[in-house]
Amino acid sequence: MVALLPEVLLGPFAGALVDRWDRREVMIVADSLIALVAAWLAYLFWTGAMQPWHVYVIMLARAMGGAFHWPAMHASTSLMVPEEHLTRVAGLNQTTQGARSIVSPPLGAFLLGILPLHAIMAIDVVTAAFAILSLFFVHIPQPEREGAKESKPPLWEDVREGLRYVWDRSGMVAMLAMAMVINFLIRPAFSLMPILVTRHFGGQALQLGWMESAWGIGVVLGGLILSTWGGFRRRITTTLSGLIGMGLGTLLVGLTPAEASSLALTGLFVAGFMNPITNGPIHALVQTLVAPEMQGRVFTVIGKVFSYQPS
Repeated sequence: MVALLPEVLLGPFAGALVDRWDRREVMIVADSLIALVAAWLAYLFWTGAMQPWHVYVIMLARAMGGAFHWPAMHASTSLMVPEEHLTRVAGLNQTTQGARSIVSPPLGAFLLGILPLHAIMAIDVVTAAFAILSLFFVHIPQPEREGAKESKPPLWEDVREGLRYVWDRSGMVAMLAMAMVINFLIRPAFSLMPILVTRHFGGQALQLGWMESAWGIGVVLGGLILSTWGGFRRRITTTLSGLIGMGLGTLLVGLTPAEASSLALTGLFVAGFMNPITNGPIHALVQTLVAPEMQGRVFTVIGKVFSYQPS
């Protein structure tokens, strides 16, 4: 709850502020906040002063930083990438997410075996510093807002304008409703994956790792295919094709008998492969159709609804 509530409660306001402020500066400040709390966490582990309530404070701070970073990043993409390449860039983003889901767990386990936890958190701070430093060398154009030279309206008016912008577009509302229903059904299913592995397939942590790796490998390959191919001419056709594939892959996992766990691996691979095919074109579609000066607000409304990564 601590990790998710900031995105829900602050999201619309964060999006409105992203559309008002310099988006590169927003990402630098948001990433700096995340790096600072990671450094504090490293200090707490180093001194042995770590308490459970510290976790909640740190999760809250990281979630607040993410609530600003995510819409600022996606709202900047359409200003930096030609429209015909937006789907390919979305595919590359999906590829990096899949690669992270493959590499991070075993790398984290390896580092835990050779380093103390405060040293691992120090690595997190260093990598965040590289990300922040790189932003200083990237030019991110800023959208022109109507009446920018006039007095700015109250922040709440900007929030309402963003919500109204989405509501007035029936196609976007339909996609939101579809994505909400799908994620409402599929998130609990993937959350129960450890129980499926242990109680149905009779496996342990290793088998669960294979399941997660099958998904991650599928996401990487699907993202690479999308970044190379670019999808069908109509982006919504690409999304619906990927959605059908995700449904079939998930259905195969659910119908797999206990003695044929390899079929579940295949189903997860197919679902993972189709994940970027589904989500990539949606992000590109929004970046194309939504006015740049509105994208921060719109992305905070639709952001988490249109994507899913199993935990």
